[in-house]
Amino acid sequence: MLQIYDSLSRQKRPFKPVREGQVRLYVCGMTVYDFCHLGHARMLVSFDIVQRWLRISGYDVQYVRNITDIDDKIIRRAVQTGQSISEVTAFFIEAMHADEHVLNVQSPDDQPRATAFVPQMLDIIEQLQTKGLAYQADDGDVNFSVRSFPGYGKLSGKTLDQLRAGERVAVSSAKRDPLDFVLWKSAKTDEPEESKWSSPFGQGRPGWHIECSAMSRSVLGLPLDIHGGGPDLKFPHHENEIAQSEGAFGGTLANTWMHCGPLMVDAEKMSKSLGNFMTIRQTVCANAGIDQVQYQANLREAEMLRFFIVRNHYRSIQNYAPDNLADAQSALDRLYQTLQAVPPALNFDGSSIDWSQGAPAGFKQAMDDDFNTAGAVSVLFELASSANRDQDGQASALMRVLGEMIGLLQQVPSEYFKASTRYTKRALEAAAAAQALHAEQETVAQPIVVLADEVVDQLIAERKAAKLARDFATADRIRQELAASGVLLDDKPGGLTEWRRG
Repeated sequence: MLQIYDSLSRQKRPFKPVREGQVRLYVCGMTVYDFCHLGHARMLVSFDIVQRWLRISGYDVQYVRNITDIDDKIIRRAVQTGQSISEVTAFFIEAMHADEHVLNVQSPDDQPRATAFVPQMLDIIEQLQTKGLAYQADDGDVNFSVRSFPGYGKLSGKTLDQLRAGERVAVSSAKRDPLDFVLWKSAKTDEPEESKWSSPFGQGRPGWHIECSAMSRSVLGLPLDIHGGGPDLKFPHHENEIAQSEGAFGGTLANTWMHCGPLMVDAEKMSKSLGNFMTIRQTVCANAGIDQVQYQANLREAEMLRFFIVRNHYRSIQNYAPDNLADAQSALDRLYQTLQAVPPALNFDGSSIDWSQGAPAGFKQAMDDDFNTAGAVSVLFELASSANRDQDGQASALMRVLGEMIGLLQQVPSEYFKASTRYTKRALEAAAAAQALHAEQETVAQPIVVLADEVVDQLIAERKAAKLARDFATADRIRQELAASGVLLDDKPGGLTEWRRG
């Protein structure tokens, strides 16, 4: 039986949806003012895994991930670039979808945009005001009265006094209590007209937290079976959602709360101020432009990034560091080497897997244990070992089918290996050495030259001709030249030579 760790009760519990056989899954999505970063990648992949496995388990899933398309950061971006708010959000929504595609993330069933639900937000705010849980301050903002809602802090596990002591930002003097948070922001004269809506409280726009309370209830209804998001959303965003939704409507907002773990960069929190901020497209494309929506990703690197995320449990702390990426690339390469060396059996029926025994049972046991993809990936490696040891195409086929369930191993191996990668130990060492050398000489490091596929094929043909002429010295020299360029050869019976980039 599927068990899921609930962030609110702080324990794993058997999963039981409100309606038998149906799952209403709501995940807080992106605020679209910039390109998606690696923390977003972890959230996107983690909940893609969740919805995939729920469907594989037989549930009828309605997966909703919202888009925040009105926010202070979006307004600032529009003003700085001279664009309209809708132009900014349209660009970054399309860019987000491009990133999802590169990471093999399936589209949610619905992606509601905040700006389409302002009337529903105002309805909730009015109900909160009627119940004495909200008030309009002297500056025109409408705030939620935190101390008027019993149980505030139950998700984060902190008391009101602890939350008060942990404040790090200045608060409006118009608030009755520093802990109170804004539901409706009064319009400022210098803000774009596109950011203003009429309301009983005057012109303004919704606060961030009220958006998800309105969208989740409007699209899915309450209570939600699962509400999820990134680690930084537990407090204050999800804590405030609980206060708003349960304060307005009573009952429970969500039966299960899921939060993926943080993604660190070289053991430090990722942030622009530390200079370690990495976008998805920077990680999987060597030359992604900042003014481009679409980009040509390196599919070998892109699957490595997904594999890097999937091979760890979604709640664990994950460290994005060069050595860890090289290790992930090497591990994924080994699985593809198995698919290349032991082609999957064509007569394998992936639609009728026996989940009660063998590798499928181990895979299912791992996934049913709070979506333990780390355990599931270990089953893939066990199948790879079996396939290689016994030259078993059935084991190779099963590995590929199970890999598909977590979004992996669907590329053609020969095409996969023709893509170069920046994430091998050799490539990382070469790049570091080049950067150090050019730093000393105060010149710009040049990119490593990658041989085109047709050049590799021509050199392999020349090597084959040299071998036929018994000119083994030339054949060995060509092999060494290719190896120096990161191209590894594998001679097969019958004179066939397969190649891959190392």
